[in-house]
Amino acid sequence: MMQMFNPPHPGEIIKELCLEPLGLTVTRAAEALGVSRKTLSAVLNGRAGISPEMAIRLSIAFETSAESWLNQQVQYDLWLARQSQQEIKVERLVAA
Repeated sequence: MMQMFNPPHPGEIIKELCLEPLGLTVTRAAEALGVSRKTLSAVLNGRAGISPEMAIRLSIAFETSAESWLNQQVQYDLWLARQSQQEIKVERLVAA
């Protein structure tokens, strides 16, 4: 798998590629997904990640795969972790 440079939070993808083209409000999309407006808003604004359950909901609503949503979240989380990698103190356990 190729590493992305500064990948967008999956919430941005939902907003730009799913909600906006369909003219959906956060309230309407939350109703359709069966989640609270607060929950969806947190994802859209990058304050919460895509859970496996949310990935399934998104896959059904937008005819995508749950795996694609989870993969986007993992790529984003991994990129964030790599940004703070200097702060992670780990000892190598194998010979270089």
